[in-house]
Amino acid sequence: GSRFFDCYHGVELTPKLQRGATNRRSLTGEGEVFTIAFDMEGQGYGCALEVKKAASVGSALSGFLDQMKNMTAKPLMEISADWQYLNQEMVNISKTKEVHTPPPGMVHVPYNAAYAFITRGLEIEGDDEHGVDVQFHWEEHPQRIHSHTLPVGPFYIGKYPVTNANYSAYLKASKWTPKDKAFWLKHWNGAATPAAALLDKPVTYVSLNDAREYCGYYGGRLPHAYEWQYAAQGSDGRQYPWGGAIDPTKYPAPTTGNVYAGPQPVTAHAGSDKGDSPFGVSDLVGNVWQYTDEFQDKHTRAVILRGGSNYRPSGSMWYFPNSVELDTHNKYFLMSDSYERAGTIGFRCVVDAQSAAKTTPY
Repeated sequence: GSRFFDCYHGVELTPKLQRGATNRRSLTGEGEVFTIAFDMEGQGYGCALEVKKAASVGSALSGFLDQMKNMTAKPLMEISADWQYLNQEMVNISKTKEVHTPPPGMVHVPYNAAYAFITRGLEIEGDDEHGVDVQFHWEEHPQRIHSHTLPVGPFYIGKYPVTNANYSAYLKASKWTPKDKAFWLKHWNGAATPAAALLDKPVTYVSLNDAREYCGYYGGRLPHAYEWQYAAQGSDGRQYPWGGAIDPTKYPAPTTGNVYAGPQPVTAHAGSDKGDSPFGVSDLVGNVWQYTDEFQDKHTRAVILRGGSNYRPSGSMWYFPNSVELDTHNKYFLMSDSYERAGTIGFRCVVDAQSAAKTTPY
C-alpha cells in the first residue's frame, strides 16, 4: 500500500476516509475517497509525497525527512528576513625562499614600511556598504572600498606577464599537465608548442592553479593584490603606471567587437618612456587581467584580477567592468580549472627578496 509524507515538515501523514475507517497500509475499499492534510504557513511552502510501496522508503528518503524536520522546526515568521553577509577568508600565500639577486626576467621592488594601499572593486554586486567584493585580513567584513597602510616588500616581480614562450619552456622542463585539461591553452589549438606569433604574448587559458604551479616550479608565487599594486604604482599613489593622467598610447588599444584576436606582445608598450612603472615593471594594464589573491566564504571562492584586458565588448561592458586605473580591481568567481581558463587572463610571478627590514605579515 501507499504511504504519504509531508516533505516540508519531514513527517508522515495519515490519510482519512470521508466515511468509515481506512486501513492506512492498504487503503482498500471500493469507491472510497480519502484526504491528507498538513499545515502550511502563510506565504510558505508545502509538498506532499506518495510512496506506493512501503518497502521503497529507504535511508535516503528517511535522511531527507529528518533533515527537513530539523530545518523547519522554527516557523518562517520567526526567522529574520534581513540579509546577512558572509565573512571571507583571504587564502594564504606562503612566502618563497628569499634570494639576493634578481631571478631571470624579474625586477626588484624595494621595501616600503608604510605603503598606502587603496583600491575598490568594480564588479556588479550591489551597492551594500558591507558584504560585497572581498575581505582582506585586516578588515572586519567584505567591502567594496579598501584603504589600509601596511609594510610591503622587498620582492622581485616578473618584468612582464608570463609569455607563451615561457610557458612552453616550463612544460618541456617540468613535464607537467593538469588533471582537468578542458580549455587549457586553448589558443595553442591542440599543438604541443605555441605558434610563432604567440611566443611573446602573455600566456592565457590558464587557471589559477595552473599559474600557481608555474610560479612554484621556479621557486616563486603569485603576488598579493597590494604587492602587484605597489609594483605598478610606486610610493606616490599614482593612478597609472606612467603617472597621473590617462594616456591611451601607453597600453594596447581595446578590442570592442565580437571577435577577439588575443593580447598584444608584452613588449609592445615597454620602456620608461612608455607604460613602465617607477620600478621598471612593464605591461601592467590594458593587455591581460592578472591573478593575485584568492578569497573564500562558506559557499564561494573568488580571485582578485588586476590590470584589465584589451577586450572590451561594447555591448556588455557592464558584465565584467574593465579598467586600467591602478586603484581598481575586479572579482572573478572560481568554480573549476576549466571554468577559470580565459583568453583575457594571464599572470606574473613574485620571489621574495632578502632584506634586514621587516616585511609584510600577510
